[in-house]
Amino acid sequence: MVPMNYPAHFVLLRGLWREARHWGEFPGHLQQQFPGALISMPDIPGNGLRNQEISPDTIGGMTDALRQQVNLSQPVRLIALSMGGMIAIDWMTRYPTEIEAAVLINTSAKPLSPFYRRLRWTAYAHVLRLLFHSRAEREADILRLTSNRHIHDGKLLESWRQWQRQNPVSPASARNQLLAAMKFSITIKPRQPLLVATSRADRLVDYRCSRKLAQTCNADYAEHEFAGHDLPLDEPEWLAKIIRQWIDTTARGLSSQ
Repeated sequence: MVPMNYPAHFVLLRGLWREARHWGEFPGHLQQQFPGALISMPDIPGNGLRNQEISPDTIGGMTDALRQQVNLSQPVRLIALSMGGMIAIDWMTRYPTEIEAAVLINTSAKPLSPFYRRLRWTAYAHVLRLLFHSRAEREADILRLTSNRHIHDGKLLESWRQWQRQNPVSPASARNQLLAAMKFSITIKPRQPLLVATSRADRLVDYRCSRKLAQTCNADYAEHEFAGHDLPLDEPEWLAKIIRQWIDTTARGLSSQ
């Protein structure tokens, strides 16, 4: 890939029922590593600023909705977590000229990994309860499932609850997002430079799903020993540095800004 003379543009994609604010401190750390870069954090329909809409029930539908929010006058770099990684894969394969490179974090997909690794069996009951709990209870459940470092962080939990009061995810959108993630399959391998990052201590998705994804796509691979499923929340500085190192040493053809 030929180096470009424009600033790098990172597009950050979250997962189930999450919005731009859930990226927390990570965008700041990423900006420190890439001072000249543009960072965009669009919301999936049904979440955040787009919570009045009903989420598509397919990953492809989410991809198409997100593309409308992003300036695509130049190729972008995707950084995507969990279901956001499925959107990234779909985007890279259906609109390859729009994506310069991607980082996929704790992502899984059929048919690469069995269902009992894509969602750990110990998490089944917790995930089902999410659909029936109040929004306040659901946020506490999500924090317990996805973070190893902030599991007892009352201030963070209250922020998450406040965001849900401000921009609640409707039951229909919650259901559609879950269905979309369950149905998604990889049919074409991405061809762009790809880094797969995972958390070995992820209690929601087995880290071996990320390892298999990296092997299948011939991607670079980075593994954190102690972080939870929400790696950008638990280890934002580590993740930003890993991405910087990857751009500098592996994806040399990319703009370094």
